[in-house]
Amino acid sequence: MNQIRGILVSGPQDIREQVWKTKPHDCARACIEMLSSDNSDLLESMTLTLKLLAQRWLMLTDELALLDKRLDKLTNEHCQQLRTRMGVGPYTAGILVTVAGDNPERLRNEAALAALCGVNPLPASSGKTIRHRLNRGGNREANNALWTIALVRARSDPRTRLYVERRTAEGLTTKEIYRCLKRYIVRELYPLILSDLKRINFTGLT
Repeated sequence: MNQIRGILVSGPQDIREQVWKTKPHDCARACIEMLSSDNSDLLESMTLTLKLLAQRWLMLTDELALLDKRLDKLTNEHCQQLRTRMGVGPYTAGILVTVAGDNPERLRNEAALAALCGVNPLPASSGKTIRHRLNRGGNREANNALWTIALVRARSDPRTRLYVERRTAEGLTTKEIYRCLKRYIVRELYPLILSDLKRINFTGLT
């Protein structure tokens, strides 16, 4: 879609006005149905390129919808405990159980899971200043899944919003608050992940 819009930005105004739509799906459809009265090689090439890109975008969008539906079914079936928690969707649940299931020897406790996901705080104190820094280790996909859950909760969960406001008033930065949230989320989800893993035929999720 970025390629389509890039071509339209530098293309003739009549073509741009004909197919430029705010919604990507509408834009792709307009490109496929586009008609051009100019028979120049340049315009024919641009029209063909836009149609091919639009067809590819629609095809990939349909594939994505199919995969999302499949992932939603699998996680509802095999990750029932996780999916009941605020902010945990099919994508984040799938990532967390996959990462945990691929590293069963590292799930000794919730602190070990935090280290596996790269959300355990690392001391960075200096003198009388007590601080912790970002852990850049661990599985980054799992880390991002926890960040997504924290983001959803910070926007929609009243308790989390109150926590963010309180820690902000205490002087913590947004990054520091989200590090704390991710760590708390691991503590909450750890027993649920273990419970779900016990019931999973894990090869069905990989």
